[in-house]
Amino acid sequence: MRSRRSCLAVPGSNPRFLEKAQGLPADEVFLDLEDSVAPLAKEGARKNIVAALREGDWSGKTRVVRVNDLGTQWTYRDVIEVVEGAGEFLDCLMLPKVEDPTQVVWLDTLLTQIEKANGLKVGGIGIEAQIENARGLVNVDAIAGSSRRLETLVFGPADFMASINMRTLVVGEQPPGYTEGDAYHYILMRILMAARTHDLQAIDGPYLAIKDLDGYRRVAGRAAALGFDGKWVLHPTQVEAANEVFSPSQEDYDRAELILDAYEYYTTVEKRGAVMLGDEMIDEASRKMALVVAAKGRAAGLGRTTAFTPPTA
Repeated sequence: MRSRRSCLAVPGSNPRFLEKAQGLPADEVFLDLEDSVAPLAKEGARKNIVAALREGDWSGKTRVVRVNDLGTQWTYRDVIEVVEGAGEFLDCLMLPKVEDPTQVVWLDTLLTQIEKANGLKVGGIGIEAQIENARGLVNVDAIAGSSRRLETLVFGPADFMASINMRTLVVGEQPPGYTEGDAYHYILMRILMAARTHDLQAIDGPYLAIKDLDGYRRVAGRAAALGFDGKWVLHPTQVEAANEVFSPSQEDYDRAELILDAYEYYTTVEKRGAVMLGDEMIDEASRKMALVVAAKGRAAGLGRTTAFTPPTA
């Protein structure tokens, strides 16, 4: 899977931001045609995005374009113009406000037609689906299994909060009066379960108070603790925080690699299925947990500082 610890939103109508984003250490950059672009600027934004994808240096980044939602008149032209203009430089399209699987199937079908017509690899462009309202959450299992192109499910908190009449104007924070537990726990876990059932990544949405880095870290930490793979960033100052929060600590990464090495040694050399590593018993379940942490550490560019030494007779 692609690394998506930090997913940077960049308005397609702003060439300066499109250029600046190329030098930021975000794992993913999505060039936006939806909410951040005014209606009269959308046609020009498509051209800006095609030029930026073709001419820019996006090395090491997942390149995504968010098209407009299917309730608008712009979506089909977004897809056609962006993919025909820069499909070979594009990793995924993000479809916002997904409510049922037929919407993803529509995008999959259109992408297949454009790829065939333009000599692109069929299936080479992935899809990210945003869950942004109650209907989308109720249908999230079917959405997650609707296309082999799907790579991520993305939580869109602002539209979602509005769709269920949540009594707050602060995106991502607990609503006033909700004093027990976490008002978002069910939503996040519902998306996460659907994503993992279909081997997709789960991405948390934005935190709009861009100057409150402590708040961003706290909210990102909640999603990371549950198992989410990353979070949106709206400002360059949030990128480093996201990369840090969604990467394992050096200690945890080293421990995961030690578990993998020790388990490999004891199961193949000594042919034992459950053994002690220090004060901890490790078995096949331990190996699976360690694989997750090790994979995230490797994707984050961490290097080992410890090594497993087999016991001497």
